[in-house]
Amino acid sequence: MSTKIRWGILATGGIAATFTEDLLTLPDAEVAAVGSRSKESAQAFADRYGIPRAHGSWADLAADPDVDIIYVATPHHAHSEATALCLEAGKAVLCEKAFTLDAADARYLVDLARDKGLFLMEAMWMRCNPAILKMAELIADGAIGPVRTVQADFGLAGPFPPDSRLRDPALGGGALLDLGVYPVSFAQLVLGRPDSVAAHALLTPEGVDENTGMLLGYASGAHATLTCSIGSDTAARAFVAGPGGRIELPPVFFRPDHFTLCREGAAPEEFRIGYDGHGMTHEATEAMRCLRAGLTESPLVPWQATLDVMDTMDRVRKLVGVHYPGRAA
Repeated sequence: MSTKIRWGILATGGIAATFTEDLLTLPDAEVAAVGSRSKESAQAFADRYGIPRAHGSWADLAADPDVDIIYVATPHHAHSEATALCLEAGKAVLCEKAFTLDAADARYLVDLARDKGLFLMEAMWMRCNPAILKMAELIADGAIGPVRTVQADFGLAGPFPPDSRLRDPALGGGALLDLGVYPVSFAQLVLGRPDSVAAHALLTPEGVDENTGMLLGYASGAHATLTCSIGSDTAARAFVAGPGGRIELPPVFFRPDHFTLCREGAAPEEFRIGYDGHGMTHEATEAMRCLRAGLTESPLVPWQATLDVMDTMDRVRKLVGVHYPGRAA
């Protein structure tokens, strides 16, 4: 491996652009190549960011010998195909969330990475955010006592037209995978895999969830109340509470630059911990740290955490009646 970690960017949409802009600020990272199903799209992206090589197929990018790790930035319905292709070619992968359409595909990718001894990580940037890491440290140190309540929401007002990707079941449309993955991941970062799941949703005429509420229950007595929507502009706030106080996260809760610790009898304490760039530098730095250390999974975004989130979202979809074509669940 060279002194710099050499990245390949798979896909050329908005999230790929944001991630690439952050990568270009890291002195130990090199954006070596980009790949798309269209040579023209790949070349335009390469020209925009000064990337040396543009590949007109995912396979050509995966075969590039001068790439150490590939960032998969397709819409989530294509994550499994793209990530498997890269792993089969011997490349480490940082894959956007939602990691896959369902837990079965997620387990397949994890098993493939394990069998090949390759690094694989879900690009859940929230779990690498410095303020979120500090929040988790305070909770682990007992700052608010055992967590009893978590609340989080993420919604967009819309309306999205009928031909939108967000309303297409074949493309994994609906609020849950695009937006709900954040509240679910946040709750499970704090409380772990739930013992019970309840959910209610309003479905679109196409059969995907427009507005979803979830209640995750735990044997300890703790619970998480979560919402996501592609039809309501919610505050995108979160808080965590226990008998000793609460931690409040501002909008947008999954990329905070500060949070407030509130405890009985004490003045609110603000922790201001900014993030670099657009906020994606931290997940890239973690992936590169793991590669240099010879790790196949990140302790910040471990495989089991990703699998547990996918399993919870499968359970929610089953409860509310959302079904993706060709899927068992």
